Amino acid sequence: MLKDMVSEKLIKLQIEADNWEDAVRQAAQPLVDENKAKMSYVDDIIKGVKEMGPYIVLTKHVALPHARPESGALENAIGVATLKTPVEFGNEENDPVKYMFCLCATGNSEHLNALAELAGLFEDKDFFDLLDRTTDPAEVMAYINKISAE
Repeated sequence: MLKDMVSEKLIKLQIEADNWEDAVRQAAQPLVDENKAKMSYVDDIIKGVKEMGPYIVLTKHVALPHARPESGALENAIGVATLKTPVEFGNEENDPVKYMFCLCATGNSEHLNALAELAGLFEDKDFFDLLDRTTDPAEVMAYINKISAE
């Protein structure tokens, strides 16, 4: 479940980033700090976008930074981040990105249920309203817990 992959320590709100690469590094840093991923995992996220383009930008204003499990994923986790000022990733249709959900998956399928829940949140205007106004990771976690309980 999504609530099992997210924690307050993985939520970083109102990041001030210079560009997309800085945004990814700052948004993914809690995964490294909490021993969910190695720094090599974050480096591979950046490398992937540089090589394949902004494929991690999934929908309007939303990115899902991730890399292959073998890049340094240590535990299944999802970090939640908001950007104080949205940044361009080079995705004409969905830029600028304001919300980032950093996925760290140790395998190819264990995280799919959590991703399905997360995709449901992408349709939830109240969730994005909360992300826009709060500076408190506990408030975001409480919302995720509430949604997961329904």
